[in-house]
Amino acid sequence: MKRSRVNAIIAEADAFIRSFGHVLPPFAYLTPDQMRARRAALSAIIDARLGWDVTDYGQADFDRKGLFLFTARNGRLADLARGRGMLYAEKIMVSRRDQLAPSHRHVVKTEDIINRGGAKLAIELFMSTPDGDQDHAAEVRVVCDGVARRMSAGAVLTLDPGESVTLTPGVWHAFWGEGGDVLIGEVSSVNDDLTDNIFAETIGRFSAIEEDVAPTHLLVSDYDRMLG
Repeated sequence: MKRSRVNAIIAEADAFIRSFGHVLPPFAYLTPDQMRARRAALSAIIDARLGWDVTDYGQADFDRKGLFLFTARNGRLADLARGRGMLYAEKIMVSRRDQLAPSHRHVVKTEDIINRGGAKLAIELFMSTPDGDQDHAAEVRVVCDGVARRMSAGAVLTLDPGESVTLTPGVWHAFWGEGGDVLIGEVSSVNDDLTDNIFAETIGRFSAIEEDVAPTHLLVSDYDRMLG
């Protein structure tokens, strides 16, 4: 993905988020030079991988298969393991009309996926086999805003604005905006995008970036390379 496209996606997503009255935290708007100059002071943000995330899953077709994310807060896996400290994370995402976030599951993370506004959010669901693959026979059991739901394997759950679903480890899920773009909230246990995403197909979690212009803001996947 070209950096110029990433810059445009960030600007479009920020405007979409603001259209719902939601404003991102101040560190979202730091330039790369500002982040380099304040590297030590920003270490908690960088180490927790807070910030912008634009992915095409390495498929070079963002409009068809991709997702915009911004991680606003995130704890540490070490604290999660000992049961004390910041045990939670929060993201805001934008899923565009018919833009697929491909099927995946988590090993550790439990998450609430929340339709914060816009169109319907469609989520295809499967349970896992004992080996961790998609179970195309088992009934899907999830909780939507405190109410248990039972669906057939591969059923598509649709969430209207304000509705949510709780996904526990092992529940396979793919999602997209149905009929338009969707603002999505994610409230979860500690998030680790480097190790805790198991995809149904052979794809990458992050994009390969072609540096045709300078970045407006760094992506979380830029931190190791550009901030050291």
